[in-house]
Amino acid sequence: MAEFFEALNDKHIAMITAQPVFFVATAAGEGRINLSPKGYDAFRVLSPTRVAYLDLGGSGNETHAHLAADQADPGRITVMFCNFQQPALILRIYGRGRPVLPQDAGWDELAGQFTLLPGTRQIFDIAVESVQTSCGWGVPFMSLEGERETLKKAHRQSDPAEWEAKMAKRTRSIDGLPTRATDRYICGDAD
Repeated sequence: MAEFFEALNDKHIAMITAQPVFFVATAAGEGRINLSPKGYDAFRVLSPTRVAYLDLGGSGNETHAHLAADQADPGRITVMFCNFQQPALILRIYGRGRPVLPQDAGWDELAGQFTLLPGTRQIFDIAVESVQTSCGWGVPFMSLEGERETLKKAHRQSDPAEWEAKMAKRTRSIDGLPTRATDRYICGDAD
């Protein structure tokens, strides 16, 4: 049975920190709904009512476009965690988010919460509006074999000037919504 909470509690936070993958869903007023899986050590609980995740440059920038579509009313975002071990549990965070790029005010505070990874593009800062848990009894048992290093490796091997030029051209989502490009290449860790 689903339960709703106004904020994250210690039990929720423990479940979140144990998960190697999470899913992010966003939508603008019109167009496609975006749903993306996220890995790496890229999610942080900043307080019971505030979370953030580190975003690397990839195939698109839909989350940014959706969250920035109306600056007066930050975009809706849902983050979902599934426990693939015991106990069976699904946790959803419903909130409002905003992209914070390296050139933005607030970047240093947020970036200090993470180990920046090669290709870091932005951090999504999310105000938690509600939390929902549900049974997760239909979610299979799964174990983590390991992280894929391909994305970090590709960013580590890229030329910073070429990366910045590529990111500068990404100014529209697949539905034509505007996005802002980062103004700098972030190499991140050396792993």
